[in-house]
Amino acid sequence: MNTLQTDNAPSLSVVLPPFVIGALAFFSLSLLIIFSGADILGPFYNGRLLAITHLAVLGWATMIVFGALYQLIPVVFETALFSEPLAKASTYLFTISTAFLAYSFWTDSFSTILIYASSLMFFSVALFVLNVLLSKKNGKKNIQSRFVTTAVIWLLLTALFGLLISINFTFPFLEKVHLDYLKIHAHLGLLGWFVLLIIGVSSTLIPMFLIAHQLNEKKLSGAFYLINFGLALLAIDWIIWNGSILVYFYWLLISAGIFLYLSFVREAYVKRLRRELDIGMKYTIISIIILLIPVALSLLILVQINFEYTLLMRITTLYGFSIIFGLITTIILGQTYKTLPFIIWLYKYKQLVGKVKTPMPKELYSEKIGRIQFYAYFLSMASLASALLFNKILLLEFGSYFLLLTAVLYNVNVFKIILHKIKTEGL
Repeated sequence: MNTLQTDNAPSLSVVLPPFVIGALAFFSLSLLIIFSGADILGPFYNGRLLAITHLAVLGWATMIVFGALYQLIPVVFETALFSEPLAKASTYLFTISTAFLAYSFWTDSFSTILIYASSLMFFSVALFVLNVLLSKKNGKKNIQSRFVTTAVIWLLLTALFGLLISINFTFPFLEKVHLDYLKIHAHLGLLGWFVLLIIGVSSTLIPMFLIAHQLNEKKLSGAFYLINFGLALLAIDWIIWNGSILVYFYWLLISAGIFLYLSFVREAYVKRLRRELDIGMKYTIISIIILLIPVALSLLILVQINFEYTLLMRITTLYGFSIIFGLITTIILGQTYKTLPFIIWLYKYKQLVGKVKTPMPKELYSEKIGRIQFYAYFLSMASLASALLFNKILLLEFGSYFLLLTAVLYNVNVFKIILHKIKTEGL
């Protein structure tokens, strides 16, 4: 954990708001899933499902990533964040735009509010990307930093595509139907932004937390080029031809890159010196394994062997679900317990180390609550995934309430960490 400590770390006023906003968005997201009812089981392009998806990937996942990344940029880039005021501005503008985006989808306001919300979203993302790239300018250049900088560029392209789609609802100018552009928009975000960012950040944190050394980083370089090259070709193909026979080749490139990353994580796990996994690392390792599920589902969607249309739609929804909740949410739940306690501990106890006895970072939250949250979450995931696949409303209700329980327990621990009062014992 000491390698997370740096003199270039930003102030708490930059790092903490995204964690608070993200935790509250997770709670709101779980409520919307309950309120949406059977709409979750409908087509993946219905308004309520789009609202839930955007709140999940923006208000919950991306917001938590903002908070973690602001703390980790000095570690990965070995330089200070370019501008703290710029970081604060992008955080709050991003929050406002996410709320309006979710509202516009939930109320089917595609030709009114959506265009303004998307414009503000693109502007807030542009501020964030500018801050990261300017931070990177004088920072260390390594494979991890390349993953991060490339991921934020994909994020900007994702926001741009979203803006173009929203403009097209009011002022039609795009040649293809919205669903054709929606799949490009979704893959730029899920693969380009999230998967690449997860690989870049986790390839730093996993060896650090497992205490694993002398790993083969050539696997990461291979993953970087294969995934980026495959995604770029896939997006171009979809824009020009709406999917040619070469899509199978692009899938192979991206999948090969993902398997190289999985091989790197496996190597770190095998060589680890810290044998016992805490709650945070259990989440993290499971999330990495789950990455195999969307790889398999995407191949099923490509092949479409005698699938009925309704089954294909359910598999497509499950594919997105497996990335958003299986991979992204799982790894965020895990890494929150690794990064946030240390951030707060460092702020409150850094000057007291060696003078008085201080608690460990893991003592800032309740491990009992964390364990209950762990089982509640995976029970909800199994139920929700089964509901999506087999179209069962009872499983949907069961899973959604356990997801709400997960969100409540997560918020309890997050606020327990943030509101921690200094406790010392004289030596």
